[in-house]
Amino acid sequence: MNIAALLQPINTFLLCPSPDAWIEEAIKPKNAAMLLIDHANCELKAAQTAMWLIRKYAVDKESGEALLTWLKPYEDYVYRKVGNGDFSQHAALSKKLISKSDFVFGDELVDKMVLLIKEELHHFAQVLEIMHSRGVEYANVTASGYARGLMKHVRTHEPATLIDKLICGAFIEARSCERFAKLAPHLDTQLSSFYVSLLRSEARHFEDYLGLAQRIAQHNIDDRIGFFRQQEATLIHADDPHFRFHSGMPVERVVQLETDVVA
Repeated sequence: MNIAALLQPINTFLLCPSPDAWIEEAIKPKNAAMLLIDHANCELKAAQTAMWLIRKYAVDKESGEALLTWLKPYEDYVYRKVGNGDFSQHAALSKKLISKSDFVFGDELVDKMVLLIKEELHHFAQVLEIMHSRGVEYANVTASGYARGLMKHVRTHEPATLIDKLICGAFIEARSCERFAKLAPHLDTQLSSFYVSLLRSEARHFEDYLGLAQRIAQHNIDDRIGFFRQQEATLIHADDPHFRFHSGMPVERVVQLETDVVA
């Protein structure tokens, strides 16, 4: 794999690299468990986002129910503590999805997002396997404000809403790919190899999201991409007291004790 060539479109798309301060924080032993836990969360969230897009815009109700069934064991494990985290025997999508006839890009969105879901769920299971091998227990943790910070700028009328959500998806996947590449040289052999193995799929996810946004818009969206590029760079440089895979600049959490002042 030519990593430099693979990352070239990613680095061109992003306004700036991840700050060195975040990399330094991410490779600290105290954050090893959190890095894995939040990485697993990000993989599941990516699958859920892709599923939401398909159900919202591209398929009939029965197909939507099939998608929910597909993800249910993963969500049961994460949110309801059901199961042992072994998804090797879990069945894949149980039926062919039927696209809505009134959405011209439905088949393309379904094809690309179903592949993305498959890969993200596979990556989720891989992260869990690494966690189990290292004695890291899965725990529910709060999400970073990164995705939420991007999504708050999404326009509220169609097709602008869909276009903006796809652009946000492209930035999230691009930043994930960039951070995997940045972290890999600093990690142990297992994690380094794993993160390098994710680069190709993450780069393709970025391209799929961006390509869909451009085709669905049917007009030049460079200005909109530029707007989100600025927002994304601001988010990763903002002070952030909580370390997460997409968190901003690490700052120490200071607990201040209030005392009464007696005059």
